[in-house]
Amino acid sequence: MIGQDVAPRNSIFRSMRVDFAMGSQVRGTHMSVSHELLDVVDHNDNVIGVKTRGEIHARGLMHRAVHILVFNSSGQLFLQKRSMQKDEQPGKWDTSAAGHVDSGEDYLACACREIGEELGIAVDKPPELLFKLPASRLTGNEHCCVYRYFHDGPLELNRDEIDEGEWVTPEVMDHRLEAADPDLTDAVKMIWRRYRELRHKTE
Repeated sequence: MIGQDVAPRNSIFRSMRVDFAMGSQVRGTHMSVSHELLDVVDHNDNVIGVKTRGEIHARGLMHRAVHILVFNSSGQLFLQKRSMQKDEQPGKWDTSAAGHVDSGEDYLACACREIGEELGIAVDKPPELLFKLPASRLTGNEHCCVYRYFHDGPLELNRDEIDEGEWVTPEVMDHRLEAADPDLTDAVKMIWRRYRELRHKTE
């Protein structure tokens, strides 16, 4: 289990930092991610084959992924800092949880699995589908479903995936995007812009 410490940056950047506590349980994955089997899909997200993750990335084939935005009851968003061992954008701040949809798995099942695997949350209700992004160069050739989930903690971060995490307000996220914060992943920038656009339309 991990502790949560309030670590305000300044009057604008209000955040709650989540770090690993001493003696916390180390959670990790054992299978080489390059050998994971994923469905290869076409432009319409129809399954046309099965390949390893390594081959899919090497050949630029379209596949499926999910991203989850976890909010607490105060309206803060949880961001994870990607492990420095990641092969893509290591050490950058990303959505709360994310991952590839396994072969034969659907988007919702994957979202529930990733919330549990990466954040240690026992999912007690299905996350809400916010929107779907079509596969493109900007998404890394991934058809991507983006979900929202509400949780106040505790969190148990997977140390194979995440170095640390923090809770941030929507205003902080807006400011970081406006400032073109280089420490944010391309994915979280794109997803947060789309999320805010949809929020503005419904307000």
